[in-house]
Amino acid sequence: MTNQKPKKPLNKYIRLTGVGLQMGITIYLFVYLGKWLDVKYPNENEIFTIIFTLLGIVVSFYSLLRQVKSINK
Repeated sequence: MTNQKPKKPLNKYIRLTGVGLQMGITIYLFVYLGKWLDVKYPNENEIFTIIFTLLGIVVSFYSLLRQVKSINK
């Protein structure tokens, strides 16, 4: 039974400040994985880089939408 102050909800804008950085890091990591796979398993069209870049974009937008939905609640 301690006197704990209730946590103040974060401002909506403050919660979204790191979204750009998070999206950039996510996409970068997927591109890096794709390039690594293209070096490990060589092919003509660098297909792993293309696939993982697109996958990174999809994952980052999905994460963005989830964060926006949670803020609007």
